[in-house]
Amino acid sequence: MAPDIETVAKNSESLEKDTSDSTRLMLNDNFKEMFMKFEDGSSYPEYLPYYANTDKWPQLELFDHVDPASRADKSKSNLLKNAETQDLTPYIGTVVEGVQISQLSKEGLDELALFTAERKLLLFRDQDFKDIGPKRQVEIGRHYGSLHTHPTAAHVKGHTELAVVYRDAKHNPYKDLYTASNRLTKLSWHSDVSYERQPPSTTFFWSLDQPDVGGDTLYVSMVEAYNRLSPEFQEVLQGLRAVHSGVRQAEHMRNQGAPVRREPPETEHPVVRVHPVTGEKSLYINQGFTRRIVGFKDEESDTLLKFLYDHIAKGADFQVRATYKPGTVIVWDNRLVCHSAVSDFDPNLRRHAIRLTPQGEAPIPAIVFSKSKM
Repeated sequence: MAPDIETVAKNSESLEKDTSDSTRLMLNDNFKEMFMKFEDGSSYPEYLPYYANTDKWPQLELFDHVDPASRADKSKSNLLKNAETQDLTPYIGTVVEGVQISQLSKEGLDELALFTAERKLLLFRDQDFKDIGPKRQVEIGRHYGSLHTHPTAAHVKGHTELAVVYRDAKHNPYKDLYTASNRLTKLSWHSDVSYERQPPSTTFFWSLDQPDVGGDTLYVSMVEAYNRLSPEFQEVLQGLRAVHSGVRQAEHMRNQGAPVRREPPETEHPVVRVHPVTGEKSLYINQGFTRRIVGFKDEESDTLLKFLYDHIAKGADFQVRATYKPGTVIVWDNRLVCHSAVSDFDPNLRRHAIRLTPQGEAPIPAIVFSKSKM
């Protein structure tokens, strides 16, 4: 069963208990200089990245996940009664205006999960979400499941559930990992922390400081990516599993002297998974964390994954570019979507955002789901 809110809150507090200045001194000197001191001018200094070399965190426990979308009224009257919506593409992305996420009832939050699964990605404009405070933000996030605490990323001080995405002229922790200068493109398609045994579901992301031009995020529908494949090829993929790993990410941060609070697992997931409510099938592989196809020789695995990665990257007709206006909150279903930051802006500018990442169910294999419907 999922832990109750009171237990989760106590666990979060315990994760912060050993974060005094003395423990910070254990960090590598270069890392301290690079990541512990931030330039003035942040619009939300209380949300600046916080790194603390705490004791090791325990592995995440499995829990029973009930998707809130399963409770939703299909008419979505609690969510969309006074809303204006505009689809960005046929396959992915809808702009929603006239709704405040912070004011939604439980029923409205359930319907948000269903609408996100149906449209894959929602852009809510003119939100007060960034100003309601960490406590309320976390409370809303827990409606969707147990909140993920990232093993290596920075978080908001006192709130391990709020992952900080931050870059400015002096701070770019993933530069060499995802945007190496020797690559032709700085894109890195991924689904967040897909190496976890219960990866994310309905995910929230909001910007605090954003360049006037650039710094957008690309999203791709992994449902449509799967649908474009031939039935024969789909059938082959449905029987396959792939290994997802966070080891490379953890080692990159460890080599910089950053804390690795929990050793990331390597987990097998189906290459094709099924959404528990809509029943849609989607590819579940990504360049960021998928390492190999189970049972394949290295050359076979590399060839198949390269084909799928190229298919995803070239699928401009089932992708969307999400832009950040002040007050924008982006919500997407990590089970059905891959994304990549677009690092096209002046490196002297600040990009500061927060991600709230509820976990979902262990991925349901498409082949099991298909047999259950027979």
